[in-house]
Amino acid sequence: MSPALSVATIVARTEAEGPGHRYALWVQGCPMRCPGCCNPELLQFEGGTLRTVDEIFEEVMASDVEGISLLGGEPFAAAEALATLAHAVRRQGRSVMVFTGYTLAELQGEGAPPGADALLAETDLLVDGRYDKATHTTRRRWIGSDNQVLHFLTERYHPDDPRFSEPNTLEIRIDGDRVLINGFPIQGARTRI
Repeated sequence: MSPALSVATIVARTEAEGPGHRYALWVQGCPMRCPGCCNPELLQFEGGTLRTVDEIFEEVMASDVEGISLLGGEPFAAAEALATLAHAVRRQGRSVMVFTGYTLAELQGEGAPPGADALLAETDLLVDGRYDKATHTTRRRWIGSDNQVLHFLTERYHPDDPRFSEPNTLEIRIDGDRVLINGFPIQGARTRI
């Protein structure tokens, strides 16, 4: 049986959450409470939609994307299930990018969330560090505050790739009475008018 995830939001094809066209998945729930978090509606572990890794994997494979981006909430709060998804996606030649409030050192040290090592092993790009609203930045692609670091964990991507020096982008989707804003980190709920 496929592991399950509490999924807050999915954007099946975006250019604002990592290099190339990506399938972006936001998990529900985060143990951190960074002041000024751009996704406050995703902090509570209650909510979200329960989805199996197999269902999500099929959607990723049906999408014309370079890879997946895992966001939240906090992806490492669901590291075991996401590691299963990331493993399957990478075996099909797609890349994996993860945005986390943990630092890489915390994820590799004692007290790391269960499954952190397995998810890190399947991650090509990692943006780490808690959001710090005092050092909010708009200068660095896919980075919300100056303390955060983009780690190249595999040889798939390189810092000299011009996509990493492009400006931040913002995407707005309107679906009935729902508005979804993704990309450049903003403060406040992203799904209400």
